[in-house]
Amino acid sequence: MPRDLVDSFVETYVQALHDRNAAIFAGAGLSIPAGMVNWKDLLKGIASDIGLDIRKEDDLVTLAQFHVNEHRGRHRLNQALIHEFAKRAKITQNHKLIAALPIRTFWTTNYDGLIEEALREAGKTPDVKVTVENLATTVPRRDAVVYKMHGDVSLPDKAVITKDDYEAYSTTRHLFSLALQGDLVSKTFLFIGFSFNDPNLSYILGRIRLLLGENRREHYCLLRKVQRKDFAKVADFHYARAKQDLQVSDLKRYGIVGLLMEDYGHYTNVLRRISVRYKMGRVFISGSAAQYSPWTDHQAHQLIQEISHSLIHAGFGIVSGFGEGVGPYVLNGVFEQLDQEGTQVIDDRLVLRPFPIAIPDAADRKRRWTAYRKDMLTYAGIAVFVFGNKRDSSGKVVAADGMEEEFHLAVSKRLAVLPIGCTGSTAAALHQRVLDNFSDYYPAAGYKQLFRALGHTEKPTEIAARIVSLVEKLRNDRAFAST
Repeated sequence: MPRDLVDSFVETYVQALHDRNAAIFAGAGLSIPAGMVNWKDLLKGIASDIGLDIRKEDDLVTLAQFHVNEHRGRHRLNQALIHEFAKRAKITQNHKLIAALPIRTFWTTNYDGLIEEALREAGKTPDVKVTVENLATTVPRRDAVVYKMHGDVSLPDKAVITKDDYEAYSTTRHLFSLALQGDLVSKTFLFIGFSFNDPNLSYILGRIRLLLGENRREHYCLLRKVQRKDFAKVADFHYARAKQDLQVSDLKRYGIVGLLMEDYGHYTNVLRRISVRYKMGRVFISGSAAQYSPWTDHQAHQLIQEISHSLIHAGFGIVSGFGEGVGPYVLNGVFEQLDQEGTQVIDDRLVLRPFPIAIPDAADRKRRWTAYRKDMLTYAGIAVFVFGNKRDSSGKVVAADGMEEEFHLAVSKRLAVLPIGCTGSTAAALHQRVLDNFSDYYPAAGYKQLFRALGHTEKPTEIAARIVSLVEKLRNDRAFAST
C-alpha cells in the first residue's frame, strides 16, 4: 500500500475525530485476535450435523439455514453461539486504541461484547443497542453508542445468522438500517475486520450510492493483503490476489477506499498513528506561579493569555490543570479567541481538570494528583511548561515539584516537551535540561534553534508566535508524530 495513501487516510480520519464525526464499523476480524471464534469454526459442528464439510462451504448463512430446516428449530445454533461467545476473551491493543479515541459511533456485526468492554475500561459509558426497542431509549451521559447490527450473544434467539433472519431484516430490524444509512451519510467510517460479504450492508451501501450519486461521503477500510503463505498452490494465491484487487476496486463504487495491509499487525500501527496524530492537535499547558519574576504580574498574565489565545486560533486544543497563577489566564485566552469566533462551543478546544485540593492526607493527595496528571497527559501530544514555582509551608517561594513530575510523565508518554525558558523558575531549568540533551527529546536537530529561542525574553505576542510556530511544525512532522 503506497504510504501516501495511508498518510492521506490518517490525516482525513484525524480531522473527522476533531470534527466529532468519525465512526467505526467492526467486523469479526477485530475480535478473532482476542480469542473469539471465526464463523467457520463456529459452524463446524453445525455443518457436521447435517452431513456437510465446513471446509467446502463458503455461504455460511445458507449453511445455518440448512441446519435450522433439518432440525426444525435453531436451539443447537443458539447453543453454539452461547458456548463459543461466552468464553472469556481479552480485549486487544486495537480495541484499546479505538476505545481511547473520541469516537461516539460504533457499528458492529459481532455478537461479543469486546467493544463495550474496551470503552468501559477507557472510563467511558457505552449505550449498547441490541434490539430495535433499545433504539428508543438513551443511556444518560453516554460517551458512545454501540449498534450491534446482528444482535448479541446475550440474546442468541434474536441473533441474525440464518437466511430467514437476513430476509426478514428489513421488517424486524428496519430501524437499524435507517440509523446506519444516516450515519454513513453524515460520518466518516473506518471499517476494520470486515469482509463486505454481509447482504444487509451491501443493500444499504447500494441504496446510499443510488441516492447520493457522486456526493456520497468517503469511507475507509483496512484489509489484510492476500499472502502467499495462505495457499498451498501458487495458482490459488494468484487467483485470490486478483479477486481481492477486484473487490478493492469495487468498493470505490460505494465511496470506500480499501487500504491493503501486509498483515494484521499493521492495523495496530495505523490505529496508533491515528491516536498520536490526534493528540498532536492538543497542547497541555503546565504551569504554576506564586510570583512571576523576572516578569511583572501584568506581563505574565498577558503572556499566558496570549499563548492560549494563539494556540486556539491556530486550531489546537488545550489541556490544563488550572495551576495557581496560570490557569485563570489560560482560560481567559481560550475564551477570548472563542468570542472572536462567535462561539462558546469548547468540546474539542479545552480539557480542564482542576486538581482536587481538599484532601487532608498528604500521601493520598500525592497519589491522586499523580493519577490526575497521568490522565490529563493522555489527552495531549505536546506539553508546554511556563514558570513553575509555589510557596512552601513557610511561605517561601520554591520550585514547583508538580511541574517536574509533569515533565517526567510527559516524556515517559512520548509527548513533545516545550519548557518556555524565558519564564524562569522550573521552566527555565527544564529548558536548559532539554538543550543539554537535545537528541534525547527531539528526533531531529532542525528543531534546536527554534527550541533555543524559547529562552529569549521578547514581547508576549512574539513569544506566543514562536511557540505556535514550533508546535505547528511538530504537528505537521509525520516523522515526529509516528515516534
